Amino acid sequence: MIQVTPHMRILVAVEPADFRRGIDGLARVCREILHRDPFSGWVFVFRSRRGKAIKILVYDGQGFWLCQKRLSKGRFRWWPASSSSAGSALEAHQLSVLLSGGDPDAAKGAPAWRRVDPRE
Repeated sequence: MIQVTPHMRILVAVEPADFRRGIDGLARVCREILHRDPFSGWVFVFRSRRGKAIKILVYDGQGFWLCQKRLSKGRFRWWPASSSSAGSALEAHQLSVLLSGGDPDAAKGAPAWRRVDPRE
């Protein structure tokens, strides 16, 4: 099972992916379009053209995990807007909100790192 933890680096592909692709095809997208090594441990998130499904690709050190979530009703409404980059980074708590069909931009979480004051 995949557990998303705060230290994980998550990259969302801006352009929709061809969901006929399997692990090898999505790993090629990671290398050629997102310019990231699929073996690096990043969590890669892809959306179908219609927005009804999401695929997650991650390498855990032994092999690849490929997970898919398809909504029975509706679509994933939020997706990063097309910009100069092919991917958009998310925090772990934002990925959980996205997988629940919500808006990750509206999810407010604690910053990933904060200075600890020893006087507290």
